[in-house]
Parts: sequence; C-alpha cells; structure tokens
Amino acid sequence: MAMKNQIYHFLLIIFISTSGLAQQATPPSGEILLQLKKLHVLGSAMHVAAHPDDENSLLLAYLAKDRLLETYYLSLTRGDGGQNLIGSEQSEYIGIIRTQELLAARRIDGAQQLFSRAYDFGFSKTREETLEFWGKDKILADVVYLIRKHRPDVLITRFPPDERAGHGHHNSSAYLALEAFKIAGDATKFPEQLSTVQPWQPLRIVWNSYSPGFQNNQPTDQGSFISIDLSGYNALWGKSYSEIAAESRSMHKTQGFGSAPSRTIRKDYLLHKDGEPAKEDLFDGVDISWNRVAGGAEVKRMIESTIETFQAENPAKSVPALLAIYKELEKLDGKNFYVKKKKEDVKTLIQQCLGLWIETTATEYSTTAGGNASLLVQAVNRTSTIPVILQKVSMPGLTFDSTLRARLDPFNGFKLPVQATIPKQVPVTQPYWLKNPIKDKIFQYEGQEYIGLPENTPTLQTSFTFLIDGQSLTYTYPWKFKYVDPSIGEIYRPFEVRPAVTVNLSEKVLVFPDQTPKPLSLLVKAHDIGLSGTLTFNLPTGWKAEPSEIAFSFQNKYEEKTFQINLLPPASNSSGKMTVVAKTNRGTFSNSLRTVAYSHIPTQSIFPPADAEIVRVNVRNLAKEIGYLAGAGDEVPAALVQLGCHVTFLGEAELSGDLSRFDAIIAGVRAYNTNERLAFYQNRLMDYVKNGGTFLIQYVTPRNGFLSNDLKVNQLGPYPFTISRDRVTDETAAMRFLTPEHLLLTKPNKISSEDFEGWIQERGLYFATDFAPQYIPLFASKDPGEEEKTGSLIYCSYGKGHFIYTGLSFFRELPAGVPGAYRLFANLISAGK
Repeated sequence: MAMKNQIYHFLLIIFISTSGLAQQATPPSGEILLQLKKLHVLGSAMHVAAHPDDENSLLLAYLAKDRLLETYYLSLTRGDGGQNLIGSEQSEYIGIIRTQELLAARRIDGAQQLFSRAYDFGFSKTREETLEFWGKDKILADVVYLIRKHRPDVLITRFPPDERAGHGHHNSSAYLALEAFKIAGDATKFPEQLSTVQPWQPLRIVWNSYSPGFQNNQPTDQGSFISIDLSGYNALWGKSYSEIAAESRSMHKTQGFGSAPSRTIRKDYLLHKDGEPAKEDLFDGVDISWNRVAGGAEVKRMIESTIETFQAENPAKSVPALLAIYKELEKLDGKNFYVKKKKEDVKTLIQQCLGLWIETTATEYSTTAGGNASLLVQAVNRTSTIPVILQKVSMPGLTFDSTLRARLDPFNGFKLPVQATIPKQVPVTQPYWLKNPIKDKIFQYEGQEYIGLPENTPTLQTSFTFLIDGQSLTYTYPWKFKYVDPSIGEIYRPFEVRPAVTVNLSEKVLVFPDQTPKPLSLLVKAHDIGLSGTLTFNLPTGWKAEPSEIAFSFQNKYEEKTFQINLLPPASNSSGKMTVVAKTNRGTFSNSLRTVAYSHIPTQSIFPPADAEIVRVNVRNLAKEIGYLAGAGDEVPAALVQLGCHVTFLGEAELSGDLSRFDAIIAGVRAYNTNERLAFYQNRLMDYVKNGGTFLIQYVTPRNGFLSNDLKVNQLGPYPFTISRDRVTDETAAMRFLTPEHLLLTKPNKISSEDFEGWIQERGLYFATDFAPQYIPLFASKDPGEEEKTGSLIYCSYGKGHFIYTGLSFFRELPAGVPGAYRLFANLISAGK
C-alpha cells in the first residue's frame, strides 16, 4: 500500500478511535467492605524504582489489597527514554502515555502513583552518569519531600544500589532511596520543605531482592532478610494477588508487558538495608492501629462495629455508622496526619454506600480561557432512603454558586444546566511538567506542591455540598466530556482548556539538499467562535517564507482551514527551528495540537510549539522507490520523503508481488519482533537481496523467550550474526571509521566525523555481535571506560545485492533533524545505485 499523504502525521495523531475510558462506577460491595477494613490500618509503604514497568505489581497488590496499607509507587521518571511497541511516540510524548499506563495499573492493583522531576534520558550504564545528568541533590530532594509528605513506615527498593541493577537509573533509584531514608527525618536537610511538610523517619528500608533474571530466590547477600508469601487469594475480589498483578502489569502496553498470572506459590524476599531490622514481618515494630492517634480508641471500636454489621446486599445500611465515625473523627486533632486521611476515606465510603452518583459533563470536549462551556450538573442517589439533600453547587474559581435545598429521593436525579464563562487566567490544559522546556535532564516547574503529582490537578471542577442525615459533606469532581460510541457504549474523556487557535505543520522536519524551495502545509484550527488573525513566521537567518503573512478568519468552533507556504533555504548549510505565530483577536498563540488516544488510557491532548526543524544540508540520495516493513512504530518513513523517496508500506500483497521495483527495502524498528508474517517472507526478502536489492534492517531486540516480542526468524541476514544488548549511550562518543573508503561511507555522500555531531540520546542500541566473516563492520565506538564495540552497523554483499543491519538510532536522529544522520542514511539506501 503506497504511503498516503501524511500531512498532519506528527502533530495530530489519533491511533485508536476509542478516545477515552468509561467513568469508573461505584465499586461493588466486596471492595467497599475492604475499604471499611482499611479504616483500621494506619500504616503505609513506599516502593521506589526508576521507570514505569519497574514496579513489582504483585507486591503492590499484596500491600494495598491484602495488608490494606497506603501503598505508593515512586517512579523517578515517566519513562520518556523508553521504546514504544504500539506507536511512534518518543521522548516526552511516550512519557505522557506511560504516565497514564501507570495510573491505569494503579487503578487495578490499588497503589498510588508518584513521580520525581527526573527525565528519562535513555539507557545509562552507571549511577555516576545518571546522577551527574539529573543533579543528585535535586532528585534526592524530591525523594525526601515525598517521604515527608506521605510518611511511609517502610521503604522498599526494587533494585540494589550497585551494578547488579543493570541500568544507571535503576541503581540510582535505590541509592537515592537509601540516602533519603537517612536524612528525611533531619530538619536541617532541605529545610525549605518544612513550610508544607514535617521531617519523617521511616522505620526501615529493604530491598525486594532477586537473583539474576529476577528469580525470587533466597538472598545470598550478607544481612538479615524476611520472606513474604504473595500467593494469596482474595475472595472479595474473586482473584489471587498474582491475577490482579498480571492485569496491572498488562497496562504497560507500550513496553509489550502483557502478563499471564501465576496461580502457584510465590514467595518474595526483603533484604534489610538500613533502620531497624524486621524479624518476621515487614511491619515489625510499627503500630499501624488507631493507637497512633490520641483518642483513637473509640474510632477503632466504631469501625469494628460497622464492619460486623455491614450488609453486602445493602451497603447503605452502614451510612449512619459511617456518619457517626466521621463526627467522632472531627473531635480529634484535625491536624493529625492520620485523622485527616481517614476523614477523607470515610467521606468516600459514605458516597459509595449511598450509590451517590455525581458528575458535571460538558456538551463539547473543550473550551478556551475566556470562553464558554455548556454544562449539565447531575446528582443521583441510587440506593438509599436516608435523607440526602443537595444544599449547594459551586465551581471553584468561577462566579457560579447556587444555594439549593434539593432532596434527592432514590433515582429521582437532580439536573442543573449551567452556562459557565471560563476566567481568562485559566491555563491551557497542558501536562504541568511540560509547560517549560526540559533542561539538565529534569523537568522544570516551580511549586513544591507539584512534586510527586502524576498529572495535573483539574482547574475546572464542581463542588457538591450535601446534607446527609444531618451531616454536611462536600465532594469535588472535575468536569468531563462524555459521548456514546455505537460499538463501545458510553465513553468519558477529560475536559480541556485549549488555545484559541492551533497550527499544525505538515512536517516535523524539512530537509533541503539544495536551494530548491519546498512547500509546507499549515492546518489552522479554531477552538472558539468568531476568531480572526494573521500567521507570521519566525525563521533562522537566511531563510524566507512566501507568503510572509497569511490572514485567516473563522466563524465556527473547531473550524479548520489549510494554508500553504513555500520555504526558501539559504545557499549554505543551516539548521534551526521555524515557528508559526498566530496573532488573533483573542491574543497571540504559537501552539500546535497533538492528540494521543489509545483504548487503555484517557485521551491526552498536548499543545506543543507550532514549529518544525528546517535543515539545509548537502545530501544526495540515489534511491527513490522504498519499500517499508512497519515495525513497532517510528517516523523514519516521513524522513525518507524528505530525502525525495516514494515510500510503499509492505503488506501481504506487496511482499508477494514484484520486489525488484524497490531501490531499497527497510525494516522498521523491531519489525522482526512484532511482525509474525516476516518469518514466511524471509526467503523472498533474501532472494530480493541476492537478485540485486538493498535490504536494511533497523534494530531488533534479542531473543528473550517471550512469544509476543521474540525474534520471528532464526537468521536475520544471509549469513549468521547475533543480536546483543550492546549499546553506546554517550551520544557524543567518538565514531572510529574502520573502513573509511567503503561505499556506504563514500557514495553518494562522503561521511566524516562531522556527520556524528548533534546526535541525541545515544549512538545506538542492540548492536550485532558474533557476525560471520562475510560481514564488514563500519564503525567502532564505546562508552567511557568500556571496550570498543563494532556492531553498530554491519554490511555484506550477497549475490548481486546488499544487506545492512544497524543499531544506530536513526529512529531518533532523523525525526530530530540531525543533518549527518540524513547523509549517512541516504548512503545506506543508495547502496545498490
């Protein structure tokens, strides 16, 4: 199938039509009973690791759903440097998806999600490198703050603080947790935090230890340890904790971590690292009962009585008892950490037992600052004859405030239409950690209160104040948009505040091999009514846009218009960003719109700058017709178009047809891990090479025993070689040319060390090793302190054709507009010309 026009491919991406998730319903009685029992437990644990998918989901499920503890997973990063098995997003965009995957996982295993400011800059081989990039004290301060804020009684690291962790980020997560454990209780450390939190000293820190391969064997380290049995079954859930954990882990879809549960015995080991050693139980020496709170004995008694009299078929019967518990809690110290937390838990239980449904839905999915929103405020008491009166509806930050005396009889729903005007100061709905450019490998944001938050606190919310059997309680929920998909049913998505106008550029990168102008299409979209203005263009010195200004006007919301300009490059090499600025009657904007929608997470809209990399570079390309085998998702095909190629995506029909028409065939990243059909066409592809074709395989991951992402063929090339886990993570590492006169380095572009300047994140990954003598390695490179590796790019002639395997990270460099990457890639695909 020929590649279709990708006019808005990189900035407006909707991969799956289901753009949201159903609203979470009132939990079943079994879960309500567990939450009642949790009122008894005044203890918590914090699990610390480096990335999404590092967590021990089974341990989290056990702690949260069996021990009923407040359980936290602190992932230092959002996984921005990871790979993507389900799409083409990279960097901060895959970080957005993986953030939501973690939240989806936590909704299943019952833990709570936290983050630091650390940016996942890719694989790191040492702790020293990681902490140099992040700044040790900055991320240490975040970990200390989160310990002080959430007061865990025990800390649990997923990794050891040494080379066994296998990744500098993993190593650093354990090291920082240990350092934070030592100082979180010291008021002289990071004293600036003490305006909002107080020093807190956990009792112990342990490593959830493992043997090589993450085997849960008895630790061989010196030191004390305890074991815990995680193989329990929870009848109230109808699942074992391993089944819950498998569902949780399967949310990490971008990493291909779909899991099947093990229903046999599972024992984990917790190796003591610091603090008071545990003798038999993780919480030895920690009183997690109401004895922690002065005057808590009566609350304890009342909770026990409520649990004993709970009726699964009629949870509303427990509401009077819960109201009494709430009133008793109000008699205690309102500043007490545990009292505040349990009051909120009791409030939630009252709503759940009543089956009290509350929501505010908008008729459209977005508005603008200063714009309007048509809302429907609803409240329904679905089960109880207990008097419930809706006293007040207010919208914090807005002028709307309605005092009511609406009695909510069972199923006699309350509905209130509201026309809301959004204050002009309300910010655009943008992930808070991306509002400022990433700097020094950490996210830049001000405000201690943001540290740890997995996502934005909604700015547009409705507060409902109820009088329930004489007790006044207020619940606050964010606005949502909902609609009905005929094939799925009711779907909710977050309500957004958008810029008044967005401009999406048809290309993320434009490469100019000479002074020939190139067209660029601009999709201008209005997000409010009656919008008009002009587009202007900020360009690097020497570049021109024709026309230099474009007028636009819109009558309707969500109206779109397409404009086209020609970009004229300078005579000499030059690169930089082109930015589109929209000056409107509502203000000046320079945003594009990127929508990321997958069925397993809520829709995420991001408004990055309306810009593109423009590159004037002397590059020749002799290959025009390219066949592309799609892999796990990358943006290399768009880069090939910039080189003047016509790209055809190869499906069953194309692979069965005449392959000789292609100047080169390229396998996308991980294609041989994800495409089952390649095993059936491998012989045809090798025949294509033998008869004169050029076949280029981008990186694949080595054999791992998992059928879903294992290699689909026994031999990738015409002669044997092995895929290793070798990589060079230093993007500035010297590249030694082993055969400088080789055709891939001389035709049609003479490649030099200058072509490796400006690379991002890494040189490459999953290099070839143990390759047959017919292969010629072209480069040698290494990270500091290591031996040189020669498998980043290997070549062989086979019959009349050319075979190439490369672990060089073209999938990152080409979308980033790295000039030398385009020159080298042009040589690879031109090998047969």
